[in-house]
Amino acid sequence: MKFSKLGFHPDLLQGIDAIGFKSTTPIQEKAIPVILAGKDLIGSAQTGTGKTAAFLLPIINDILHKNEPESSKCLIVVPTRELAIQIDQQMQGLSYFTRLNSIAVYGGGDGDLFTQEKIALSEGASVITATPGRLIAHLKMGYVNMQSLHFLVLDEADRMLDMGFYDDIIKIVNKLPKKRQTLLFSATMPKAIRKLAKNILSIPKEISLAISKPASGIKQYAFL
Repeated sequence: MKFSKLGFHPDLLQGIDAIGFKSTTPIQEKAIPVILAGKDLIGSAQTGTGKTAAFLLPIINDILHKNEPESSKCLIVVPTRELAIQIDQQMQGLSYFTRLNSIAVYGGGDGDLFTQEKIALSEGASVITATPGRLIAHLKMGYVNMQSLHFLVLDEADRMLDMGFYDDIIKIVNKLPKKRQTLLFSATMPKAIRKLAKNILSIPKEISLAISKPASGIKQYAFL
């Protein structure tokens, strides 16, 4: 499906064209209409399938069309700093021609980075991508403002649970508005993910791509 047929905001379409996206991937074609309809979502898809754009595009579009005062509208929680940086870079590319801003929040930086994160979390950034531990550190200090949050995205949720972040995720969710749209993406769907989804999602739609093989265009190698 062509992105131009999805009714996206013109400024967002400029970003899509600049990045070189032409047509939707399977996960994008299935997930974008569900997110645009305001439904909670459980998505099973591997790295390389285009799932980052599958949730970023409708979220950016929603924020642009609502045209509300600047504040934190979307929180994306991810397991690692590398993924936080990667998603934030894609967010910056897609939103380049818009008024939106974003930040990646993760550990391991210096005091200046922590200060930048504090400002964004207290004064607002359109899209915040954060690792659980670093976000919890900010939440404990009491200045994080998520009152205007519309979206919560948990990406690579199975990996976060494998790393022992279940309790941290619940702590974060308990600090967010009850009225929100929640999107959960995971490569696998073990019982722990089902339990998490039941606790934090509301009547979610479920999309599952073939997850027994790597995404098209991804090569896998094993070195002994």
